Amino acid sequence: MVVTFFIVFFVLMMNFIWRYIDELTGKGLDASVIIELLFYATINMIPLGLPLAMLLAAIMTMGNLGENFELQAMKSAGMSLMRIMKPLIGVAIVMSIASFFVINNLVPYAYKKSRSILYDINRQKQVLEFQDGLFFNGIDENLSIRVEHQDPETGLLNNILIYDNRQSAGNMRTTIAESGYIRLTNDKKFLLITLYNGENYEQTRNNEWYNKNSLRHDKFEMQDMRVAMTGFDFQRTEENDLISGSQAMNIVELQHAIDSLDRAVAEHTTSSYKPLLQENIFSKDIQVLSLPDSLRRDKTGFRAANLLDSLNKLDVRKRNDIWQSARTVALNSRNAFSFDETSAKDALTQLYRSKNDWHKKLSLPVSVLIFFLIGAPLGAIIRKGGLGTPIVISVVFFVFYYIISLNGEKAAKEGVWSSFSGMWLSSFVLAPIAIYLIIKATNDSSLLDTEWYYAKMQKFKEKIAPYWNPMRDRITSSKLWLKVQEQVAKRKKK
Repeated sequence: MVVTFFIVFFVLMMNFIWRYIDELTGKGLDASVIIELLFYATINMIPLGLPLAMLLAAIMTMGNLGENFELQAMKSAGMSLMRIMKPLIGVAIVMSIASFFVINNLVPYAYKKSRSILYDINRQKQVLEFQDGLFFNGIDENLSIRVEHQDPETGLLNNILIYDNRQSAGNMRTTIAESGYIRLTNDKKFLLITLYNGENYEQTRNNEWYNKNSLRHDKFEMQDMRVAMTGFDFQRTEENDLISGSQAMNIVELQHAIDSLDRAVAEHTTSSYKPLLQENIFSKDIQVLSLPDSLRRDKTGFRAANLLDSLNKLDVRKRNDIWQSARTVALNSRNAFSFDETSAKDALTQLYRSKNDWHKKLSLPVSVLIFFLIGAPLGAIIRKGGLGTPIVISVVFFVFYYIISLNGEKAAKEGVWSSFSGMWLSSFVLAPIAIYLIIKATNDSSLLDTEWYYAKMQKFKEKIAPYWNPMRDRITSSKLWLKVQEQVAKRKKK
């Protein structure tokens, strides 16, 4: 189990490294930071890799016993397959229970830590890496540096061009130098620039009414500059409160979140838009139009026709004021409806995700046990150990499991299925397969034996031969068949 665990997680870690390789390189990170990130990322992959590791370990263990004829020896001594698997089933149950505590407590903690490290890495800027003939803008978006060549041994830069447009007044400074050094201080808070044999061109904009521009030019043999820098040193933040969501919660926290989201969704969906309509339109009744006192009527005697007749008696300015008032209230009502609809959708989406993660924490340990019950009889049937055939079979079953899980989770996230149906779908599909394989392995079935399938095919051919041979003779002797054969022969000659 330990060997297969490291094999599976090594493959998964390669996928993680390729995914984040661009963010980890070129920033001068310490090895301890990268190792810490990989450690937490490995823990986050336990829900994905543990079922596959259990399946591969079960197939290899029982396959080795069958390949070395130890399984046959135990069966000939009167031991049934279930009795042989009994100690292994106990180990699988312990592993399933342990996986629940790992997924419930350790994985959310590792998720927060890994996201916090990635957040800190994304905030850090790249180290100073000048490429020959290309502008470097990694220091500041208003500071561009171009060098023709950098000596890899001494770090000396040749033919330096600097565009500095950081001043708020819009002044632009251009510096040209034959050579120089550009480096960060040890604390990475300042940029030290030392230039030799160069010129400065500075275009200034005067704050006068005619907006006159002036150009200043000077030469130098040696010039030192000190620029304050931020973002080049790797700064670790405290436990990031912004990293939240259902993946960062245990099952107790998820239950509290589900209860809160249930209430929030109920407030937005069950009550419909009645409160919004009452607060924005119906409560104001005819006053929504801000009618003059002379045109107000009692609610019992008010009719839409009377309102229209009364509006026609007003002048253009008063009618325009009434229209503007009605338009304003209608827009406010529409904005209130839109906000309420968006809030309801967000709450419903979070509710689906929280319920899915709640069921995932319970379904995954069950999947680990089911994968063992699939792998153990498969190993007894194929009777091959090592890493060849077991890996192929494990990958096929795992891909099948992964596709089912993704489809069920997607349907649950979209609300098409309930969270229980979507997250437990793979267990419902794989459990009958496990039972079927256990029955076949107990009865010493040759389920994956090619010779057994070849013998079955020969028997099938013998059964259908009395019916197939006369039919084949009729077909080959027919005129249509002879014409087809002639056309095929002509094409071959061409």
